[in-house]
Amino acid sequence: MPPNVDDVVEVEGFSEVNKQIFNALDELGNRVLEALAVHLEQPREYFADKTNEGNSILRIIHYPPIPPDAAGRVRAGAHEDINLITLLLGADEGGLQLLGKDGEWLEVNPPPGCVTCNIGDMLQRLSNHKLPSTTHRVVNPPAERAHIPRYSMPFFLHPNPDFVIKTLESCISDQYPNRYPEPISSDEYLQQRLREIKLKS
Repeated sequence: MPPNVDDVVEVEGFSEVNKQIFNALDELGNRVLEALAVHLEQPREYFADKTNEGNSILRIIHYPPIPPDAAGRVRAGAHEDINLITLLLGADEGGLQLLGKDGEWLEVNPPPGCVTCNIGDMLQRLSNHKLPSTTHRVVNPPAERAHIPRYSMPFFLHPNPDFVIKTLESCISDQYPNRYPEPISSDEYLQQRLREIKLKS
């Protein structure tokens, strides 16, 4: 992995603050994975040596103001994340929606200080869908708030590139046969998915 480009000079302290946020979310994400490992009947530290060299990403997304007549449209279409889990700090404006089991879209507006956690496709595959990936989208604000920009900071926690995603035995049964009999490395899976969604040729 090449080093990060961290010479942002336009905003004083920008790089240092974002490193602190990245490290805090990385630590929190690994604590969440400990709990999920126990839920999946694995040792608590199961993920520890599988995420210590991961290519996790902290994105800062700016949704600019929009014309009032664009209200009600979709800013980011329905999708699932590729990684293990995604942690999301509460955005300063609404718009995030999750798809419920009943097919209805649910508004997600966590209060300040709360973090939303999504399951990603890699963890869905590892757990044989015991932990299903979270389908979500971002919709445009209503007309009266169309002039307000939205900022979002998702943290995508990825495993090490050489981690082999092999369905956990604890998630396989006669009732739930293995959907993924062929293991795949997390890097191979990432590249495959990036090609599918046309982010890589």
